[in-house]
Amino acid sequence: MAFHVEGLVAIVVFYLAILAVGIWAAWKTKNTGSEGDRSEAIIVGGRDIGLLVGGFTMTATWVGGGYINGTAEAVYVPGYGLAWAQAPIGYSLSLVLGGLFFAKPMRSKGYVTMLDPFQQLYGKRMGGLLFIPALMGEMFWAAAIFSALGATISVIIDINVNISVIISALIATMYTLVGGLYSVAYTDVVQLFCIFLGLWISVPFAMSHPAVTDIGLTAVHQVHQAPWLGSINSLDIYTWLDNFLLLTLGGIPWQAYFQRVLSSSSATYAQVLSFLAAFGCLVMALPAVLIGAIGASTAWNETEYGVPDPMTKKEADMILPIVLQYLCPVYISFFGLGAVSAAVMSSADSSILSASSMFARNIYQLSFRQNASDREIVWVMRITVFLFGASATAMALLASSVYGLWYLSSDLVYIIIFPQLLCVLFIKGTNTYGAIAGYLFGLVLRITGGEPYLYLQPLIYYPGCYPDENNIYIQRFPFKTLAMLTSFFTNIIVSYLAKYLFESGTLPPKLDFLDAVVARYSREHMDKATLVKSDNIVLNELAPVNPRHSLTLSSTFTNKEAFNYVDSSPELSNTEDN
Repeated sequence: MAFHVEGLVAIVVFYLAILAVGIWAAWKTKNTGSEGDRSEAIIVGGRDIGLLVGGFTMTATWVGGGYINGTAEAVYVPGYGLAWAQAPIGYSLSLVLGGLFFAKPMRSKGYVTMLDPFQQLYGKRMGGLLFIPALMGEMFWAAAIFSALGATISVIIDINVNISVIISALIATMYTLVGGLYSVAYTDVVQLFCIFLGLWISVPFAMSHPAVTDIGLTAVHQVHQAPWLGSINSLDIYTWLDNFLLLTLGGIPWQAYFQRVLSSSSATYAQVLSFLAAFGCLVMALPAVLIGAIGASTAWNETEYGVPDPMTKKEADMILPIVLQYLCPVYISFFGLGAVSAAVMSSADSSILSASSMFARNIYQLSFRQNASDREIVWVMRITVFLFGASATAMALLASSVYGLWYLSSDLVYIIIFPQLLCVLFIKGTNTYGAIAGYLFGLVLRITGGEPYLYLQPLIYYPGCYPDENNIYIQRFPFKTLAMLTSFFTNIIVSYLAKYLFESGTLPPKLDFLDAVVARYSREHMDKATLVKSDNIVLNELAPVNPRHSLTLSSTFTNKEAFNYVDSSPELSNTEDN
């Protein structure tokens, strides 16, 4: 393949434009924000992100390189098709559920990161434990999409994969480093526009190629391969449901999502942003679905790609850039490449910022340096943005199973963090003992279920499992959802059991070594002044919308403290009186 100077120039121009927008946003932040809350401005943008920018940045966070490449691949792969392209519907429902049930209580309490409620209720040790799967998810996700970007660019303009990955990572890290959420949000607006324009411009050209059969015909009839609408085998229905629940429920407890929620100017805005992003995810998936369908409708022996087809060459995961390269004119393929690059950076910058925010806020400040100055926290964030960006880049270049690691870590987010989030927000009476027990049970059940992408053989063989071509057993049973439910109910049962044992006198108070039941207001248990104080959260920026108590939820299962916290805060009362 020839080296395309025009393609390289197009990518350079695009990257410089993105960098310019990011630096402008950083300058805008520096000149509008106060110096005393600089760290919070970096993490949650001063809590003044409006509907337009907020809707774009929340949508762009989900519509990443993995989202559009993976959707196109799922539609293209014979035997799977559109029926297995679960990400668009799954992530959209995830955003709807997040807006309905999680956005309002989180934003109304004025948290800064997703881990704040865990540290407030369960203590800093548990917050540190939950930071591990959250960090793994963000880092491996960034590494996976950097890896995908490098392969995509190499397909289109034939340059070294490593160089393209390093340059892309440097650009994303640089504007995140200087501007924080403001830079990420404003560049997301530009990137989402590029994704939409680039892919939609490419679709008509690809569809009109002489080697492409009418996609309406190939949707239901076998022409070059099985119909791209796909089907779900009766034996695979439980696997389909397990993966769908993983996307829908496991897509909620991510710092990248809650960072947008907590940056909203009010709790109501946070909900509306979630609904707007859900619609945006569906709209942005349409060109990726069409490109996958075009790939399944193409006689590849009639194109410059030749034979065998991408599926036989095991290049199905690259079907989107292959369609752009071989079915579109050169200048159109460069537009599409810009779209893919935009998609990758719009997700990678969010993951890097999310990981550094949680570390600086929940690990460094709240666990070790509670009296750290705002300037110190800002520098910790800048250093960790660089370190996490470099780590994600290194993994993208060196690790052979980046996607396998990301699949496993995203499973841990679903199995461990989601049930813990349910308990900390909505279940009254859970404590650190239950949280640790639920964490361990969920972790053990997930690891023992195996992971084919990492060639990890299962230790528990659930009904319906079968060996693949590498003799690694594949689980048909929905063991991931089983592990999540086990973690959830274990948390509740162990919490209530510990509470009963200590309060009834069956166990002496000295055995409450976590200070979770007897010493409820101990140093280990973070009080209100630690998480909500003038140094951490500017109280006049809290949402003016007071959360209403649901009349349909039993008071037994509602964490009233989570909803009454803002109203009962002495500092807030004094502020309101003044």
